[in-house]
Amino acid sequence: MLSDVMEDYLKAVYTLEREHGPPVKTSTIADYLDVTSPTVTSMVEKLADRGLVEREKYKGVELTPDGETVAVEVLRHHRLLEAFLADHLDYEWDEVHDEADALEHHISEEFERRLARKLGDPTVDPHGDPIPGADLELPEHGDTEVLADHDEGDHLVVARVSDRDTDELRYLADVGVQPGTELTLREHTPIGMFVVGIDGEAVHLSERVAETLEVRPAGDDADGDQEVADA
Repeated sequence: MLSDVMEDYLKAVYTLEREHGPPVKTSTIADYLDVTSPTVTSMVEKLADRGLVEREKYKGVELTPDGETVAVEVLRHHRLLEAFLADHLDYEWDEVHDEADALEHHISEEFERRLARKLGDPTVDPHGDPIPGADLELPEHGDTEVLADHDEGDHLVVARVSDRDTDELRYLADVGVQPGTELTLREHTPIGMFVVGIDGEAVHLSERVAETLEVRPAGDDADGDQEVADA
């Protein structure tokens, strides 16, 4: 049996591998989990002894196939729980992450199957993160780019938001930015602020948000809305 902390580390390494590619530096894991590098080193040694990660000195850590299986299973639990909390228990999307973190280690596979069936086997959680299927494969949702990589005038639809900062999530909820929201990038100001148009209203987003907010081009049927947003 693995401890909750071990599973948290495996999930963190998996997430960082997908963001930056393997191997993942121990300092990067430490920053992500808000712990010290010696703490990470100690845990990595334990995980390596169990055959769940491989560590190459001076390069970093990489999940083994067994380690990835555990990580994706925990991630499936987490994102299904987030969807359930938001859809059926009226949690706000800035509240579901911590609750799911606490619960994800303690549900049975039968509970997971029933939860997925109750939710209609969703493919994304409230933040737009893909939910691994029962086969532990991630669903395909097409290519995305971050808002910061787009040009002024581009008409886009939000695909995914970062769930790492609750204050940012509250702000995005207040201004109407969530998965499925259509927007037009109006301006990238000299001080690093991104101004977008949503339903004719100007919304200001920080550079940090723009660098994590994943978007894809909006469909041709949204051209009329673009004219409104640009007005």
